[in-house]
Amino acid sequence: MWVCSTQYWARAQARPLRLVLPGSGRHGPTASSYSASTQPSRVQALVYAHHGDPAKVVELKNLELAAVGGSDVHVKMLAAPINPSDINMIQGNYGLLPPLPAVGGNEGVGQVVAVGSTVTRVKPGDWVIPANAGLGTWRTEAVFSEEALMGISSDIPLQSAATLGVNPCTAYRMLMDFEQLRPGDSVIQNASNSGVGQAVIQIAAALGLRTINVVRDRPDIQKLSNRLKNLGAEHVITEEELRKPEMKSFWKDMPQPRLALNCVGGKSSTELLRHLAPRGTMVTYGGMAKQPIIASVSQLIFKDIKLRGFWLSQWKKDHSPDQFKELILTLCDLIRRGQLTAPACSEVSLQDYQHALEASVKPFMSSKQILTM
Repeated sequence: MWVCSTQYWARAQARPLRLVLPGSGRHGPTASSYSASTQPSRVQALVYAHHGDPAKVVELKNLELAAVGGSDVHVKMLAAPINPSDINMIQGNYGLLPPLPAVGGNEGVGQVVAVGSTVTRVKPGDWVIPANAGLGTWRTEAVFSEEALMGISSDIPLQSAATLGVNPCTAYRMLMDFEQLRPGDSVIQNASNSGVGQAVIQIAAALGLRTINVVRDRPDIQKLSNRLKNLGAEHVITEEELRKPEMKSFWKDMPQPRLALNCVGGKSSTELLRHLAPRGTMVTYGGMAKQPIIASVSQLIFKDIKLRGFWLSQWKKDHSPDQFKELILTLCDLIRRGQLTAPACSEVSLQDYQHALEASVKPFMSSKQILTM
């Protein structure tokens, strides 16, 4: 784990908002400046001054909107999801940690209200999404630098736009960057009902790939299975079914996957490796079980499997903004063609953030919480 440099977050956060202190003319970015206000404010944000349980450390604050400079963009946020990475960041166990106090949220969509005199890439009325993590999207309005934003078309559904910049990007890059897959090849993944998992199912189907989707057993497993199959999943099986000896016959009519996508770790990842084709690759992008990945010596030597990791923030560092823009345009095309939809979502008002945060960490929660402003 590492904490990114102040310079990086200065670029990401751009023009930070400041809290309005009731009965005081003092404003500042120090932790002491972030105190609760009962006065109504047009500009509000979900702020955390300490790492910990999101339900306990996140508070709704009244903020002051910074003046719009020449290279700045005034944005009214429309919707912003709560992702596992957002929760991890607030808990303090993510790979990027902003200086505290910080506004939560790494993803979302907003509409441009006004632009500075030197801004050329967006104009009032345009929709924009964050160009990088750490922007702090859980707020009603903000002033950001132009380079911190990316314009997108407003002809896609709002929920799709709000959830465009993280999960579908991760799914697409993992499907494209690690194995040269062709139509008819198969991919196996766990956490298949997650935001990334749902995007993998749909993008894989659009590419002609067959998917084996592993989920945890639950009371409404048939309902979940039907929903994932409606998205394009060919097979939906439980963790318990994956461990049964009967799985050997499963591969008679299904090509063994050369790509496995792991968001869980522990025993679940061990099972993915067991069914991976020789010289296949398992890509890990999460660790929901908080347990290590164990690969047997025989898998490494005799099957020559490869263990890789993927982190979208690192991919962005290794690629140009134009390449990220190209990725976003590709995904928008899939959305317009009806081949990629937003994950199952529940819209919750910013003021009801406590309910949304609590729902986000509940087990078997298949609906992504989206804060609306």
